[in-house]
Amino acid sequence: MSAIVHTITSRDNELIQRLRRLQARPGAYRSEGLVWLEGDHLCRAWLDRGHAVAQAVVTQEAWEGRPDLRALALGAARVAVVPSALMKSVTGLESPSPLGMLVEPPLANGGAPMMGVATVVLDRLQDPGNAGSILRSAAALGVRQVLALQGTVALWSAKVLRAGMGAHFSLQLLEGLSLADLQPLAPNLVVTSSHEAQALPDAALPKPGVWVFGHEGQGVDPALAAMAALRVRIPQPGGEESLNVAAAAAICLYEAARRLSR
Repeated sequence: MSAIVHTITSRDNELIQRLRRLQARPGAYRSEGLVWLEGDHLCRAWLDRGHAVAQAVVTQEAWEGRPDLRALALGAARVAVVPSALMKSVTGLESPSPLGMLVEPPLANGGAPMMGVATVVLDRLQDPGNAGSILRSAAALGVRQVLALQGTVALWSAKVLRAGMGAHFSLQLLEGLSLADLQPLAPNLVVTSSHEAQALPDAALPKPGVWVFGHEGQGVDPALAAMAALRVRIPQPGGEESLNVAAAAAICLYEAARRLSR
């Protein structure tokens, strides 16, 4: 079916107002029911996964002079062609992309965590860059789902999406979970700790692992750590006090994937 193409020039247009609302609050997608993808990389990654696109927005200049972006935009059910100045009013980027898409985030297993799959749990992570980087590592290293506890940064927010570079689209993502929601996964929970923990290379890791990565400053909630079947520490011969949480996650997930491949 051919896309419906229309031109928008007014800042008061309903679509433009919706895009502004999505930019105004990181978690606005929860009430709007739509996520705003900015840039051809994210848009192409979404389409390559076979997901539907409700609405594409493209600048007049790109529509007329960029056949590659025009072709991407036509993958949507509807295409809005806008002046560059109007696109600048709805972007969170210093250098606005000429293409964006409004999409519906995939439904996640009825709201319940999947059992028996490699999993990452995010416990109140605050930094969007860290969250997006962990999602990238998770997607690359065979993780199937990411579970975000209450207090974690909004996973479908613009900054996390940019840091994730398309990783969102190959993972099941669940947000707003409580400790009770993780109880069925307790036998496979693994937390990292720099104290009183077994060294990662020597630890007998559960298969599949449910890896918990905690708040950048406070670490994993003590109540959640108490639920875990295993605590591991990453050896640091250089003597630094701790690793960035995204770096720690990449190391742990790589070690788990390496062992599964043997």
